[in-house]
Amino acid sequence: MNKVLDTIVVGGGQAGLASGYHLKKNGPRFLILEASDQVGGSWPRYYDSLKLFSPARFSSLPGMKFPSELNRYPHRDEVIRYLQDYSRTFQLPVMNNQRVDSITKDGEGFTITTMVGDTFRSRTIINATGSFHNPFTPAVTGQGAFQGHILHSSAYRTPEPCINQKVVVVGRGNSAVQIAVELAEVSKTSLAVLRPVQLMKQKVWGQDLHFWIKVTGIDTFPFWRLGKTAPSSPSVIDLGQYKERLAAGKPDQQQMFTSFYEGGIIWPNGIKEPVDTVIFATGYRPHIPYLQAIGALDAEGRPLHKAGVSTVPGLYYVGLEGQRSFASATLRGVGPDAAFVIGKLLRHLKS
Repeated sequence: MNKVLDTIVVGGGQAGLASGYHLKKNGPRFLILEASDQVGGSWPRYYDSLKLFSPARFSSLPGMKFPSELNRYPHRDEVIRYLQDYSRTFQLPVMNNQRVDSITKDGEGFTITTMVGDTFRSRTIINATGSFHNPFTPAVTGQGAFQGHILHSSAYRTPEPCINQKVVVVGRGNSAVQIAVELAEVSKTSLAVLRPVQLMKQKVWGQDLHFWIKVTGIDTFPFWRLGKTAPSSPSVIDLGQYKERLAAGKPDQQQMFTSFYEGGIIWPNGIKEPVDTVIFATGYRPHIPYLQAIGALDAEGRPLHKAGVSTVPGLYYVGLEGQRSFASATLRGVGPDAAFVIGKLLRHLKS
């Protein structure tokens, strides 16, 4: 590509599409590069039964309401269709199968090279890949000797492969609990946790929890103005009988095991338990190595930025967890973050 664009958005998920919406409203020449063969980011790779933790009324991108009853909690496939419809509705310029390999910077802007060998030039970049494409699995003693199955929750799809097995799910967040509750219907399942799961009611005084965190301002509190990223919530939203299921031991909760052995795991009290499958629902870490060469990352590979504005002039982020607020990495949060970042980007283009 010979022409120099005003901006290139890396990532065609919710953050990239929200960025595209605001860019199209404001006129810069731009392109969205998506690594996979369809828009939607990480959503097509999530487990089949996943449903949003927020109702449809709080789960929309800018300019287009989520097509569902306002107080209903949409499922994964509905989100995928919504993102695809969103891209078509606003005719966003997405190029699929364009995974970024490297980015260099010179006085005129950036050169982006993709894995298929295509090269693009742009005055600015918005990295909108978020934090959910690099699964994190902690190292546990004896892991190499274990002869069962180990996987990250990002690779979990349905409970069928685990029927009648002994399964341990590691984690105490929303995904860990949702997966463990589902598996407990077909297998003997334990949650391995550092601390007991902390539940929050889905509805308070007749309103969804997200209504209250929105009207009180907690959801969008500007932690970035304090020089901080928004902390993640330690609590799990009870999407349906979680409290009763946990109390009944379906799944049970156990203090995190200390090590693996060939046939299973060893609990802190020294008891060995045979296990078939261990699923780590232990989150994700940023993985954007193509930004390392231009000095955009710290020693641990994390973006150096303030509210999505990189320390590298002309580089911006949308979709980072805690970027500006609690809501930053969510469907409801990427729109306001994109608007904020693109305001900064437009001023940079005029300078």
